[in-house]
Amino acid sequence: MAATGLVPVFYHADLDVVKQAVKAGHAGGARLFEFTNRGDHAHELFSALERWAATECPGMILGAGSVVDAGTASLYLQLGASFIVGPLLNPDVFKVCNRRQVPYIPGCGSVTEIGLAQELGAEIVKIFPAGNVGGPSFVKNVLAPMPWTRVMVTGGVEPTEENLTQWFAAGVTCVGMGSNLFPKTLLARGAWDEIARGIENVLKIIKKHTS
Repeated sequence: MAATGLVPVFYHADLDVVKQAVKAGHAGGARLFEFTNRGDHAHELFSALERWAATECPGMILGAGSVVDAGTASLYLQLGASFIVGPLLNPDVFKVCNRRQVPYIPGCGSVTEIGLAQELGAEIVKIFPAGNVGGPSFVKNVLAPMPWTRVMVTGGVEPTEENLTQWFAAGVTCVGMGSNLFPKTLLARGAWDEIARGIENVLKIIKKHTS
């Protein structure tokens, strides 16, 4: 996360569509991918995706997102997830992930939650929903008294030079993006090459601020 600065976030009920999304991310230079735990049988999609990506997208690290409880975290770890992301902070998920030494990135909306997450073992915390919590100024003000904090922001992140510059200037470690990386109009056309180029462009913008 610190090396690339970008975590694409995606879910679709059709496994073939998810595979194409991961492949587009890989082609664009992304090496992390957060599969969102949504819908019935989502874990079955992830299981097939993880096996497929191991050979088709070498070097791609797959994780599971929108995980809110320990049972779901355990399930995804058993299916090969290399990291777990949540919209909230659940201490029980830390117990599961810490035991397996797999990163858990909990969702936090306050300085107190960030501090608790760090006490429980978080190396990176997720500010969510980042645009509503306070935007780049919130991140900057958190890092002032807690400069050791590593932050991933999701929600309110756009694939533009202006927006990404604001976040990285504030001090984020990485950003998570979903629908802005995978627009419905492009998905409808199956324009995976355009999606890959969009991801590549985002990574180039990020590199300007992290290199």
